[in-house]
Amino acid sequence: MVTTLTTTDAVQALKAAGDPSRLRILATLEHHDLSVGELVEVLAQSQPRVSRHLRVLVEAGLLRRHAEGTSAFYGIDRTSPIAAVVTDLLTQLESSDPDITRDGERLMRIRNVRSQRATRYFEQVASDWDRVRSTHVPEADIEAALVDLLERRPRGEFLDLGTGTGRMLEVAAPHIDRGVGIDTSRDMLAVARHKLEQQRFSHCHVRHGDVYNVDLPSGGVDTAVFHHVLHFLNDPASAINEAARTLRPNGMLTIIDFAPHSIEMLRDEYEHVRLGFTEDEVSGWCSAAGLENISAMNFTPSQEGADVLTVTLWTAMQRADAHPSHTLEVA
Repeated sequence: MVTTLTTTDAVQALKAAGDPSRLRILATLEHHDLSVGELVEVLAQSQPRVSRHLRVLVEAGLLRRHAEGTSAFYGIDRTSPIAAVVTDLLTQLESSDPDITRDGERLMRIRNVRSQRATRYFEQVASDWDRVRSTHVPEADIEAALVDLLERRPRGEFLDLGTGTGRMLEVAAPHIDRGVGIDTSRDMLAVARHKLEQQRFSHCHVRHGDVYNVDLPSGGVDTAVFHHVLHFLNDPASAINEAARTLRPNGMLTIIDFAPHSIEMLRDEYEHVRLGFTEDEVSGWCSAAGLENISAMNFTPSQEGADVLTVTLWTAMQRADAHPSHTLEVA
């Protein structure tokens, strides 16, 4: 990681940020990674022009670029000291600036469209979602790994973020005191409730909720889980930060998701926003959320082929001195 800058590097970076369009790009990307096409829509400029601006910002060390299949996403380079200086300057921008205001309105429309598409998809396949997911990954191995993690810890409060049909609550139920799952799809929640009632898991409940703004107090959860949720999110880092807030001291966050892949069909037909994540990417988000003792393990199907998906399981621990504990209300 770069910790110092030469004068030449600093001047180059500040010149790069000094262009009005590039400053708008930086302001737009401050909290959200976006594709070139999405930035074209936000700035209302041509793709060649936006691409030229992005290239300048990447070369100056202000942005990072990551390719996903045929698409490329851009975000602020958090490892760059000059990027940190520039993002501090962004906080001083006048909130009523007409360009920034219009960009924010267009960005909100993009996020709403993403969210609506994902919600429609979930509602269309709610009754069949477990079967669809099982064709992609070795579910039995992953569920066994989660149970092993839970059995090593005291029984406690369990939070399933983006619970879908409630499968993780089913898996965890014999090993926890209480569990709650949240999801934005009411159809998914109806399926989850039915399954939990059938198995008489009365200590587990589901509710409508937002993974970016969990309606639970800080420090009430022993184990929080994202199970194949992050690749549907516009802002995984913010969701991880919110999950970390809910953890009590020494609480554990578990993230299960795809490693990087290039199966565009999952984006086109299944509304995946991201085509997997690197180990370092998710570990970096966990670290930024204040979590520690971060580790990762990979699960790869035995069969070979271009459509084989590796799944990574990350664990990260809340600090022992994080914040006071609270009781998780699940009713």
